[in-house]
Amino acid sequence: MEKIQGGATAAKGFMAAHTAAGIKYKDRDDMALLYSKFPCKAAGTFTRNVVKAAPVLFDKKLVESSEHIQAVVINAGIANACTGEEGYGYCKRTAQVCEEVLGIEKNSTLVASTGVIGMQLPMEKLEAGIEVLAKGLEEGIPAGNAAARAIMTTDTKEKEVAVSITLSDGTKVTIGGMAKGSGMIHPDMCTMLCFLTTDAVIGKELLSNALSSVVEDSFNMISVDGDTSTNDTCLLLSNGAAGNAEILEDTEDYQKFYEALNFVAQEIAKKMAGDGEGATALFEVLAKHCRSKQEAKIFAKSVITSNLTKAAIFGHDANWGRILCALGYSGCDFDPLKVDLTIESKAGKIKLVENGVALSYSEEEATKVLSQEKVTCICDMKQGSCQAYAWGCDLTYDYVKINADYRS
Repeated sequence: MEKIQGGATAAKGFMAAHTAAGIKYKDRDDMALLYSKFPCKAAGTFTRNVVKAAPVLFDKKLVESSEHIQAVVINAGIANACTGEEGYGYCKRTAQVCEEVLGIEKNSTLVASTGVIGMQLPMEKLEAGIEVLAKGLEEGIPAGNAAARAIMTTDTKEKEVAVSITLSDGTKVTIGGMAKGSGMIHPDMCTMLCFLTTDAVIGKELLSNALSSVVEDSFNMISVDGDTSTNDTCLLLSNGAAGNAEILEDTEDYQKFYEALNFVAQEIAKKMAGDGEGATALFEVLAKHCRSKQEAKIFAKSVITSNLTKAAIFGHDANWGRILCALGYSGCDFDPLKVDLTIESKAGKIKLVENGVALSYSEEEATKVLSQEKVTCICDMKQGSCQAYAWGCDLTYDYVKINADYRS
């Protein structure tokens, strides 16, 4: 596997466009179009929130029924959530206009929205935006990057990753993706729109199985604020442009494909956690030597979602008691007198606790370790052989400021 430049347009046959349609924001791009020259098989995972936005309901139905997805229309600023039958009708209209303008088959366009809940989309602006997007479609890394920037809301940076792999028949296959996500992020996905693309030849069912599994170890292992969004959508499109022999289950090629897809998803997930609203640091937690992977996930998630721990990370304070406390209320049993806690960053590594008791360490050195852009906490539970990672961020003053003024 080789990490390469680009994102959703890195794979063969994928194009993108961006425009400023004035959906809600002024003087910035707020619409993007992702397009494949060839019909795609599609897989998707969506929010588990009972309150699902209209695009989620629309896409879920279409992903399950269509074998020829070719386009995704995305807007930022208005989420089209809690908008009733009118909002769902706007999804249908958006897809219809896109299909007419691009001259592609009916039921081949997915839609995605992010932003304020409860507002109806200004369809005149959206339809005009689609006309501009269709004319501006381009291949290449710059087009993909511009699209990734167009879909941001409170994000401070675009989020893209791409890799290539070589299959057993010598064919080079690419997997890439772009995403937005900064707040209303919690396990069971997040305020996330993620668009993954590949030129691999692979069956729809296997594609769906791969995505569902990968999401569990990536997007479902991040949290910023404990809120699960109404709009979470992760789509994976495969257009087969690489021309490889079809990837089949239980083969070396599938293992390569799965590992590459997992890498892309985890890297994007970490970018989202590190760009949490107001955040200054990516907070990574490894729970190891647990009795099961599920138990390890519960421990790791409990620590990254602890507001007290997140505040301590922001303050660069090695307040390990908060970490141990978070493990204690996770719901999984363990012996507190066996736990080791270690913090690590590019500034160094310090063991804070051994067998449940504080060690003698330099608070000054610990502060240096905790003052980096990425901080890792290793929780050694000493009761098994399984482990799991989770990713979050620190909790800052700016998080409150951003969300207090979000609708204004």
